[in-house]
Amino acid sequence: MQGTLQLQWADPPRAQPGRTQAQPHLDAWLDMGPGRRVALDVTQAQRAAGDLYALANRRVAVSYDTRATVAASSKVMAASGALPVISAIVPTDRLPQRALAMGADGRVMASAPVLGATRWVTLMCKFADIATEQKPRSFFQDQYGNAPGQLGHYWSEVSYGQINLAGSSAHGWYTLPKPRASYLADVNGRQKAQLSELFSDCAAAADADVDFAGIQGVNLMFNGELDGSAWGGGACTTLDGTYTCTRVTWSPPWSFANLAPLAHEMGHGYGLPHSNNSDGDSDTYDNPWDVMSDAWRNATTDATYGLLPKHPNMYQRERLGWLPASRKRVVAADNRETQEFVLDAGSVLKTANTQLVVLALPAQPDPYKTVIYTLEARRRTGTYEANLAGDAVIIHRLVDYGIAYSVDRDTPAANFSSNEGSMLKVGGRWNTPDELHWVEVVSATAQGFVVRVGPRQRSMSSPAPVLERPTQVASSSPATPRPSAPTPAARPQSVRRRGCDVLPSLLRLAPVCAWLER
Repeated sequence: MQGTLQLQWADPPRAQPGRTQAQPHLDAWLDMGPGRRVALDVTQAQRAAGDLYALANRRVAVSYDTRATVAASSKVMAASGALPVISAIVPTDRLPQRALAMGADGRVMASAPVLGATRWVTLMCKFADIATEQKPRSFFQDQYGNAPGQLGHYWSEVSYGQINLAGSSAHGWYTLPKPRASYLADVNGRQKAQLSELFSDCAAAADADVDFAGIQGVNLMFNGELDGSAWGGGACTTLDGTYTCTRVTWSPPWSFANLAPLAHEMGHGYGLPHSNNSDGDSDTYDNPWDVMSDAWRNATTDATYGLLPKHPNMYQRERLGWLPASRKRVVAADNRETQEFVLDAGSVLKTANTQLVVLALPAQPDPYKTVIYTLEARRRTGTYEANLAGDAVIIHRLVDYGIAYSVDRDTPAANFSSNEGSMLKVGGRWNTPDELHWVEVVSATAQGFVVRVGPRQRSMSSPAPVLERPTQVASSSPATPRPSAPTPAARPQSVRRRGCDVLPSLLRLAPVCAWLER
């Protein structure tokens, strides 16, 4: 089947003190046209696509297969209740050149670059039974501005000028045709907002006023709660008389009142997945270094726009084509040389130095499962990064088809990776678990750090030879000698002998012994 791949992430609000953080949720759909939409099993889709997130909002072909234990006959399948399994998801649009082969790090870069003008339209919609209008149209229009603390400035900064929001505009408030409860459905025992219906009704209400031609995304603002979450990703509906698929976000008041969660949802619209930390729990919102994980902690504040977004991690920015190739350094898995270089912080807009280091590990048969580690520098500076936990080199492990996990050197790992263990500071050392790469932060610079990377720890130490002590072996029984080279008997220890002990037993007479003892 062919259609447009839609990924939709649900993000609950920040948990109140003493309460458990609600879990995120991801839906995947194949949209084949008006009224023709098929839900995709997310786990199967991730395995079949390799990099599912790179295919968000793109035309794809989905291939199904049946389990090996089920006969191919449709009658047999129907009788046994067998379900088809997704075997492959591939793009049908033009692939970027870099997706034609594996990179130096052993991974396939299948994402399509997001470049140039990405015009978004904000639609403000009221439920038929809720009259409140929390913010005026001017508030949403100004969110797209290019001054520090506004979305236009933010996305230009994190993309190094590769994208902009030129021409973005806000419209509303429009009244939806139904009350809030009509847009909720019971799905597997929980209320779930009907996102496609909300998008269609809101767009239809605004259609007479808004020019949707050439848009790259729609931010939907609602004056009431949805299903407990804000959403971001993609959807399709009729705009200006044409069935159109585009990036979409769905924001309740607690989300659009702060720029940080709104930027998080727009990140999903651009195809960015969640990030995480390495504590092993099910909470994805525990990496305060990344707007695509914890948008709330360590964020700066603006009097008008609330909490401001931090930067996303460097690997995700590079995937979208925002990082110049000259600022990326790949250390091969078979590296045998020590390299020392300046690693500038990701917030530095113009630099000739490195901003992303990829530590490659041995390539796997499935390149999407090849594990890599990345290094990036973060400094407490600027409009968006000033409240970070510290100035340090941050390490990420890329697994789970492209999810970035911040590495914590503490044992056990902290619940939130704003601890010292998540920061590699001057004098700090770290190695990949297989010890293929050893990393040391040598010194700080005005914009980052001097970093040294080598194949093993000794390459990071002083030139003096390593002191090695001989191995001492204690055993209750003698070791078995090798047949080809018998071990010589151990020489008895020398004991100082005195008096009659030096004479043969026959000569040990009393007068002689008395003379010797004098």
